[in-house]
Amino acid sequence: MRHPFRDTRGRRVGGKSTTREPIIQESVSSEHESGHESVHRPGHESEHEVEPEATRRTAGVAESARANRGWWDRNADEYQVEHGTFLGDDRFVWGPEGLDEVEAELLGPPEDLKGRDVLEIGAGAAQCSRWLAAHGARPVALDISHRQLQHALRIGGAFPLVCADAGALPFADASFDLACSAYGALPFVAEPVRVLTEVRRVLRPGGRFVFSVTHPIRWAFPDEPGPEGLSVSASYFDRTPYVEQDEEGRAVYVEHHRTIGDRVRDVVAGGFRLVDLVEPEWPAWNTSEWGGWSPLRGNLIPGTAIFVCVRD
Repeated sequence: MRHPFRDTRGRRVGGKSTTREPIIQESVSSEHESGHESVHRPGHESEHEVEPEATRRTAGVAESARANRGWWDRNADEYQVEHGTFLGDDRFVWGPEGLDEVEAELLGPPEDLKGRDVLEIGAGAAQCSRWLAAHGARPVALDISHRQLQHALRIGGAFPLVCADAGALPFADASFDLACSAYGALPFVAEPVRVLTEVRRVLRPGGRFVFSVTHPIRWAFPDEPGPEGLSVSASYFDRTPYVEQDEEGRAVYVEHHRTIGDRVRDVVAGGFRLVDLVEPEWPAWNTSEWGGWSPLRGNLIPGTAIFVCVRD
């Protein structure tokens, strides 16, 4: 399951800052105060770096957060270069299928976004926030990876960037009208209800939270874009996390699997009402491959699940 669509979508080099430069705000749970891995600096890779071992094993809240913060810091630059063209600087894309919020309107009609306070979780280079700002919203882009937010700074945008864990949001109760997350945070956390509860806390009554994740059925298939990715190879009901670990057994990347039923129960346990579950079909115009996503597989099995939730 490595290289998921998003916990930050890439951007092109060369974007310009707008009226004011955003500030990266470090929360109390940031790497500098919790002992998490430091920001990766390109050019400091070891010549003898050992490829991590892929396995399936348990991984708790702290280990998952530490591993994924480090992974995204180390791989942010490569990710931006590889996927920036597909994602653009200011598009709002929900998944590898290319479903765009301009068409989907899962957060509501674009004209209704003006003046709304919106939290983007797992923002990466903050392209969704940039799109929201262009439609008159007041976004805040949050990500666990400092390096990804540096790419957001590079592209520019007149909105705050916050480096924090989605399970401990550094915001007051009822601070936002809307929240969104396109492949951010939820695939990587050991306790998704903790994130959902936090999102509900910071939303105002009637607020909407829309999030996309890898479609759970994909966990039963090999993560390959070709014909070999069409045969079931594992149990859909095996919830053991996918972990990449170093020579000493320390996790350096973690993804957690939840079935569709698990996700629905998590949404309810987090205090939300599920109003829609969108499974985007693969469009004819999209001829690109992205990891295990491809036109071949996309025309046969779903690749993305989008949950539309409301805080009553």
